Amino acid sequence: MTVVATGRSTDLDPRLLEHRTELRGYCYRMLGSAHDAEDAVQETMIRAWKGLDRFEGRSSLRSWLYRIATNVCLTMLEGRGRRALPMDLEAGPFPPVAESLGSPVAAGTWVEPAADSAVLPAVADPADLVVERESIRLAFVVALQHLPPRQRAVLILREVLRWSAEEVADLLDTTTASVNSALQRARASMARKPVPQQRTEPSREEHKELLARYVEAFERYDIEALVKLLHEDATQDMPPYRLWIRGRADIATWMLGPGAACRDSRVLPVQVNGTVGFVQWKRAKDGDGYDAWALHVLEVVGDKVASVTSFLETDLFAQFGVPLHLDADQEIEVAAG
Repeated sequence: MTVVATGRSTDLDPRLLEHRTELRGYCYRMLGSAHDAEDAVQETMIRAWKGLDRFEGRSSLRSWLYRIATNVCLTMLEGRGRRALPMDLEAGPFPPVAESLGSPVAAGTWVEPAADSAVLPAVADPADLVVERESIRLAFVVALQHLPPRQRAVLILREVLRWSAEEVADLLDTTTASVNSALQRARASMARKPVPQQRTEPSREEHKELLARYVEAFERYDIEALVKLLHEDATQDMPPYRLWIRGRADIATWMLGPGAACRDSRVLPVQVNGTVGFVQWKRAKDGDGYDAWALHVLEVVGDKVASVTSFLETDLFAQFGVPLHLDADQEIEVAAG
């Protein structure tokens, strides 16, 4: 039997619906959470729906929606700590073999992944799409979380969405000089936390080929073959736990130790955070099929994998429209688009 992932329908006013995906992408960059971004967009749509009859058209509908979404995000960020990944919270890597992962850290601590289809436009100029993909990479989203919320908004609007300083000033009810100053400070902060550079857009097919080799090695649980696809100083982490590991040797030791429970898994490649990854189902404890286990996001630098972030959170599977349980003989694929 084959299960095909499908999109979700909505009854929103078409004038609002056409902006929903780009707003979700904006809110995701602001909040660092796909779940929170969806909540923010829902609230934006509710406010817009209630005020649509009173919208006076002094700005474009798109600008008006971004103003609402920005205010929603800024409110949601009040009093919150910044989201991060384990290596941002721990001074150094963990030993390669531990007694256990320990206790999970409370929800809201970690930057969450986002399916490309949820936060990137289905149709866009290729050059713009390159910028948008780079701006949802995990490393970039993590770096954004170090910025104060208003600086974060300015940087995203100016550098990712390419709004003019005047447009951003109007949205934030401030001056152009203030926007330019905030952008300068945001750029300086981001420069102190440089994001490893992926290769340019033509390498995406190469990335898919690399993922295919990685997935094949993972399903065979051939760790020797798998770590050959990693950079020597590659990292691996596993939210919601603090554990993170650096180096091919230690990653191999972990995978053959506590990680060996992942042997005999089923996986499905996905497009996530502007890069490649896969969802994983582990053999069910009762032996009856496979249960959802993790979403793995791979950062590719050059022709090897620089990091693997394994999110052990099965709620993330809903973004890809895939089931939480597979029967032993069940095939699965993701619908196009």
